[in-house]
Amino acid sequence: MPVPVISIAQMRQWESATWATGQTEAEVIRRVGGCVAETTRKLTRSGDLILLLAGKGHNGDDARAAREHLADRRVELLDVTSPDAQLPALEIVLSQNPALVVDGLFGIGLNRPLDGSWSAFLNRLNQSRVRVLAVDVPSGLNADTGEPQGAAVEASLTLTIGAPKHGLLRPAAWPFVGRMEVAHDVGLLPCPLTSELQWTLPDDFAGFPPRRPVAAHKGSFGHLGIVAGSLGYHGAAVLAAHAAQRAQPGLITLFPHETVYHVIASQLQAVMVSPWQPATKLPGDFSAILIGPGLAARDLPDEMAMMTRHVWRDALVPVIVDASALDWLPLGSVSKNALRVLTPHPGEAARLLKSTVSQVQADRPRALREISHRFGNCWVVLKGHQTLIGRNGGEIFANSSGNPHLAQGGSGDVLAGFIAGLLAQPPLQAAPDHALRYAVWQHGTAADNLQANRANWIVEDILTELGNLSRL
Repeated sequence: MPVPVISIAQMRQWESATWATGQTEAEVIRRVGGCVAETTRKLTRSGDLILLLAGKGHNGDDARAAREHLADRRVELLDVTSPDAQLPALEIVLSQNPALVVDGLFGIGLNRPLDGSWSAFLNRLNQSRVRVLAVDVPSGLNADTGEPQGAAVEASLTLTIGAPKHGLLRPAAWPFVGRMEVAHDVGLLPCPLTSELQWTLPDDFAGFPPRRPVAAHKGSFGHLGIVAGSLGYHGAAVLAAHAAQRAQPGLITLFPHETVYHVIASQLQAVMVSPWQPATKLPGDFSAILIGPGLAARDLPDEMAMMTRHVWRDALVPVIVDASALDWLPLGSVSKNALRVLTPHPGEAARLLKSTVSQVQADRPRALREISHRFGNCWVVLKGHQTLIGRNGGEIFANSSGNPHLAQGGSGDVLAGFIAGLLAQPPLQAAPDHALRYAVWQHGTAADNLQANRANWIVEDILTELGNLSRL
């Protein structure tokens, strides 16, 4: 199950409810220490030097508790109560090029701006550019607002305890939080809290997609129609089609603009390819339609935009719209109970809302809900760091996978194709939120898996990983 994104006050309520059952803080700290050590081991190798920075609160206790699980690492523990006094010791360890620093200086209890000596201590750590694992929250960061309180640690990874805190998902916090993971099984009660914003966990997709019946045939898994590809942008159509194949719908037919029909058809085998014509009838017998990848040429016929508007408003099958085709959509309602999905990046979201990228990024959940409201309560996949999935009402899910190396041309085409390949399958259409979350998580996890093994991977490599990953 996903976990709610919560406030500091809610975290305190959760802890109090846990202590009331007889569970002890010491036991939870012990288990948190084990989680910190496990993450530390994943980030380092035997014999590496690890610096544990421990403050005087429970955050420091969590860091100290990790030490006993790191017997095969060289561990330096620095208890920091006076930053001025301990700064020389920090300099000595940093001069030895530690593989990782574990930040356990301040947790969510910090409620005041840091003074100059603490700011100098944290800034010196940041200047070293050493990798930092922050325990629960990067020291100095306000976990409700996401703003640094004078200064904050710039972590490579934040292992937050129990559930993510609201501030950690705010764009202002991203340079300090780095990648975020959740240590959710640390001895606390099952989370009694609710939130409109939910954090996806890898375990959410156990057993998904469901096992296929032994006597199934290609007709059991739908027929995806894709309208994609124009002069100068034919590769987007090829990427989307290959990604759709990785989702394994029964059939796929691709309709590129006629100027790129031959170059696209020559790169596909199992995908049927037919040049798009004004007379092309959609949705026809298709079980889902994807429109948009690579439709960026300036000389596309007006009939293609008209067809997109018609399909969006009236088709009874799922319709997924991506990239340039987003600009063709009509405002307002769609066919009752029809499944609709938009996949904008922040720039495209800004165009849909007639706003700016900075306004979209300032409140991403609000932007998602407004787009959904304007376009018939559709599902929205608002791409970017911690991609959001949701619509005008109900829960919004933040994705936990992915890395900055996904910022390559073609990445969005792959995601759109994979989403469409899943939603073309009738067995998966009953729970579109789960299928969308799974697609986004697989896309990010494929990038994480590639990055862990090679530094120079390209978008085409995602296709070899997509749909074949459980958890890292």
